[in-house]
Amino acid sequence: MSQYRRCSVLVCGAGPAGSSAALAVARAGAGVLVLERRRLVGVPVRCAEYIPAPLAGLVPGARESIVQKTTSMRAFLHGECIQNLAAPGCVIRRDLFDQALARAAQEAGARVLTGQSLLGLEEGPGGRHIAHVQAADGTQWDILADIVIGADGPKSTVCAKVLGGSWQMIPALQMTLPLAVPLDHTRVYFDEDLRAGYAWLFPKGKVANVGLGAVADAGRATLGRRLRAFVEKVCDEGLVTRDATPVCTGGWIPVQERPCVQGSVLLAGDAAGHTHPITGAGIAQAVQAGEMAGRWAAQAIGKGCMALVNNYAEEWQDQYGDLLAHARARRLAWEAHVGSLDRVIRSFWIGYREYYAA
Repeated sequence: MSQYRRCSVLVCGAGPAGSSAALAVARAGAGVLVLERRRLVGVPVRCAEYIPAPLAGLVPGARESIVQKTTSMRAFLHGECIQNLAAPGCVIRRDLFDQALARAAQEAGARVLTGQSLLGLEEGPGGRHIAHVQAADGTQWDILADIVIGADGPKSTVCAKVLGGSWQMIPALQMTLPLAVPLDHTRVYFDEDLRAGYAWLFPKGKVANVGLGAVADAGRATLGRRLRAFVEKVCDEGLVTRDATPVCTGGWIPVQERPCVQGSVLLAGDAAGHTHPITGAGIAQAVQAGEMAGRWAAQAIGKGCMALVNNYAEEWQDQYGDLLAHARARRLAWEAHVGSLDRVIRSFWIGYREYYAA
C-alpha cells in the first residue's frame, strides 16, 4: 500500500463545514487531511455573508471577519414594508471567516492542502476509501482514508460518488455595490416574479450585497435580468449607487436535504443539503454539522468502530430534522402556489407565526 498516502480522516472542502469537521477531528487527536480545490481558502466569495449574531462567538476567529452588525430584518412585498423583525446579526467577510476556521483547524493539528481537486472516490482495501486527487499543476495522486467527510459544496463530488441522484438546487446571483446611505438592518423583498425565492440587500460597511435567489423556470439568464431590474429599483430608492464595474457572483443553493451518512462516508453543509430550504441560510448549520461529523468520525477512529459514524446522522436529525423537513414542505407549497402572495406570504416566510403552523 505504499502507492497511497494514508490518513485516518479525509475532509474534502475547507469551507465552514469542512474546517469545522477537521477542527473537531484534530482536537480529538485523530489524523486529518483537508483538501481544498481553491488555491486560497474562501476565495472567490459566493455568499450573501450574513450570519446570526450568536455564531460569531462560537467560531474561532470569526469576530475578526465582522464588517458590520445589524439589528433587524425588514421584509417587503410589492415594494411595501410588511414586517420589521428584530434579528441581531452580523455581515461578515466570508473569505476571512473561512480562513479563520481553516487556520484554527491547522493549529489544532489538521493538514490543509489547497489547489487540490477530488477527481473520484472508490472502495479500497479493508473497507477504506481511495480518493483520486489532482493538484493545480496537473499532478495526480491517491489517498487511502478510513473515513471521508464530504464538505465540498452544493455540487459535491463526494455526494455524487456515494449517493448519485439529482438533488434540487436553486440559482442565486449577487452584486456588491456602494451604499448611498448607512443601514443598520437587512432587507428582503418578495414578488411573484421571484418564484419561491426573494431578493436581498445586506449592508456591509460602505457597500451592500444586493442579490436574489429563486426558482428559475427560464434559466439563469432570466434571473440575471431580474437582478439588474432589482438593482435599478434599489438605486432609484437611494439605497445604493450605480457602479460601472460591480463585483458579481453566482452560485447554487441546495433546497433538498440529502442523507448525511453512507457507510463510512459523511456529508456536511451544502454537500448534505443542510441549507435552510426557505431562507437559503447555511453557514450556521454547516459549522454545526461539520463539528458533529468530525467528532463522530474521531470517535469511530479512536474506538475502531466505524458504525459509530451513524450517530452523526441521528444527532443531526434530532437537532435539525424537523426544522428542515418543515421548511422543505413549505418550499414545495410555495413553488406550487399560483397567484398573489398578499394572502399567503405569512405561510411561506419564517418571520410569521403562520409559517410554523402544522
